Amino acid sequence: MKTSLLALAVAVTMTATPALADAIVGTWRTGSGETARIAECGSAFCITLQTGTYAGQQIGRVSLSGNRYVGNITDPAEGRQYKGRARLSGNTLNMTGCFGVCTPITSRTEAWKRQ
Repeated sequence: MKTSLLALAVAVTMTATPALADAIVGTWRTGSGETARIAECGSAFCITLQTGTYAGQQIGRVSLSGNRYVGNITDPAEGRQYKGRARLSGNTLNMTGCFGVCTPITSRTEAWKRQ
C-alpha cells in the first residue's frame, strides 16, 4: 500500500512539473497593443506576432531557466536582436530586452497581458 501511494505521488509530481513550464503558452497583448502568440517549439517557446505590421513574424525564442524564461527577443521594426527574459506573474508576463549586461540602463521591460 505504501509503495502504491509513493508511486502515485511520484507520478503526480512528474506530470505536474511540465504544466508549470507551459504556463507561458498562450496569446498575449503586448505593451504596444499588438497580439503575440507564445507556443512550444522544440525544447523552447517561440514568440510570434499575430497582429499589426509584423504579423506572422517570430520575434523571440525563450527557454525556462529557474523561475524565468531566457533567450532572445527581436525588435521587428529595427531587426535588432536582444537578450531576452520573461517573468510570469499571474496573467502578466514581464518581457525584458537587454543589450550587453542587463541593467536598468541597458534594458527595457514591457508588461504583456494574457488574452
